[in-house]
Amino acid sequence: YNVSNILAAIGVGLAEKVDIDKIQLGIRKVSHIPGRFETIACGQDFWVVVDFAHTPDALNRLLETSRRLQPRRIITVFGCGGDRDKMKRFPMGRIAATLSNYIIITSDNTRREDPMAIARQIEEGVCSIRNNERSKDEDIDISQKYEIILDRYEAIERAVFMAESKDMIVIAGKGHEQYLTIGPKRIPFDDRQVARKILYNRKPAYYEEVI
Repeated sequence: YNVSNILAAIGVGLAEKVDIDKIQLGIRKVSHIPGRFETIACGQDFWVVVDFAHTPDALNRLLETSRRLQPRRIITVFGCGGDRDKMKRFPMGRIAATLSNYIIITSDNTRREDPMAIARQIEEGVCSIRNNERSKDEDIDISQKYEIILDRYEAIERAVFMAESKDMIVIAGKGHEQYLTIGPKRIPFDDRQVARKILYNRKPAYYEEVI
C-alpha cells in the first residue's frame, strides 16, 4: 500500500506539473507512514510491526509481506471491530492461520458487541484450515498455534514475552489509532506505545523513550 500511495502521489504531482526533483525530495523526506508497517525498534533481536490492516485483503498483504522478510516465526495479534462487517471475521481468521506461525486473537474496538462472540467467529476461520489447506506449519496441530486473550494489552504482552530471536510480531488492526472503543467509551490505547512499554518491561535495555 505504501508503494501504491507513493506512485499515486507521483502521478498527481506530474499531472500538476510539479518538478520531478521536488517530488523526489518530498518522497525522501518520508521516513514512514504512522501505523503502516511501522516497526517498533527498541534494541530487541526480533521484529515488532504495527499495522492498520483490518480487512481480509489488507491482512493477507501484510502477512505475505512479512513472510518475504523471512522471520523465524510470525506471531500475529489481531481482532475485529464490533458493530461492523461480521462477514470478514471468518476469512481474517483463516488468513491469519494460513500465514502465521502463532495467532493471538484479541479485541479491537468491540463497541457494543460481546468481545468473546467476535473472537469465536475469528476462531472458526482459524480452525477451518484443518480439513483443507494446511497452515505453513504442517506438522503443528492448529489447536496448538492460537489462543484467545481478549485484553489487548495482555495479548500484546503475551506476544512480546513469547518472542525469540528473529521472530516477527505483527500487531494488526489499529495502526495509528490511539484509542479503543469498548461499549460507549473511548479508552486511550496506542499499540505502538503499548508495545514499547512492554518491551521495556521485558528487558529495560530494549526501551528507547520516543518523544
